[in-house]
Amino acid sequence: MSRELSLAEIFQLGYYWETKILLTAVKLDVFSAIGEQSRDLDDIAGRLRANAPTLSLLLNALVAMKLLTKEGESYRNSSTALKHLVRHSPQYVGHLLLLHDAEWNNWGQLEETVRTGNRSVDRHVFETDPELGGNVLAVLNRIGQQSGPDFAKRLKLVGRERLLDLGGGVGTNAIAFCQVYPELRATVFDLPATLKLTEKTVKEAGLESRISLQSGDFNRDQLGGPYDVVLMSDILHYQTFQMNQDLVAKAVVSLAPGGRLIIKDRFLDEAGTGPAWTTAFTIHILINTQHGGCYKTSEAMQWLAHAGCVSTEELEKTAVVQGVKP
Repeated sequence: MSRELSLAEIFQLGYYWETKILLTAVKLDVFSAIGEQSRDLDDIAGRLRANAPTLSLLLNALVAMKLLTKEGESYRNSSTALKHLVRHSPQYVGHLLLLHDAEWNNWGQLEETVRTGNRSVDRHVFETDPELGGNVLAVLNRIGQQSGPDFAKRLKLVGRERLLDLGGGVGTNAIAFCQVYPELRATVFDLPATLKLTEKTVKEAGLESRISLQSGDFNRDQLGGPYDVVLMSDILHYQTFQMNQDLVAKAVVSLAPGGRLIIKDRFLDEAGTGPAWTTAFTIHILINTQHGGCYKTSEAMQWLAHAGCVSTEELEKTAVVQGVKP
């Protein structure tokens, strides 16, 4: 039996103060301004062209949040901030935080959206700010490079020769899969603007002879094939139920007999109350997309069955489902 929240915990859930302090610091690029040295307030303020007295309040809050340290009147980055929040660091994740800051005003529309059912967003921020979108994809690619090979191994694709990575972004999964399975050749299907970044990452991986790029709109254009495996990774939560059902059917058509359609996404449980992170992500999708949503595993299985798949199964709970074409 789970315990009830304390009053202090309720207040902690309701306070967004520290979140906005961090997002503002990243947007101002405070951590890069400090860099690897210890700097005093006037130095930092001069670098940021910020008002020193008000900046000091922000810096002191960041000290309390353990992102900065302070000795006398000088500030220094913590090791975590130096690794992840200084722009020139190879492990910089600030672009992902800048995305959340760009979505800040959308969250202010949550009450109205819940009351009316009408969404205030007609285009995702990736469409309105392509540069930010590209930077975020680069961060996600770096994170995915760590988990991609293990994911590929868990899927056991030995003997499969042709993979379609549908909506494959910068090719993170296609690269990982080709590295794990030497006999595999992959096609990354995505929008033309995204594939400009994909071409770069594929070349950096030295896999341009095994990974091809196909530009288009997967809801409108043909997918090619036949493929032994079609992978849909984290693309369906941007679409409606009917759009997903139609896309799954199209993907199955592109499979060779006995081919596998693998869907990886953030699925809800049958009650819709878990996993906890996904229930919050559902609200994120509600207010930041025109018509996206999170779906239950059973709904994904329904799409697969409707498309004529056999042997549909949940490979990883609320994360990965699969259907096999007859």
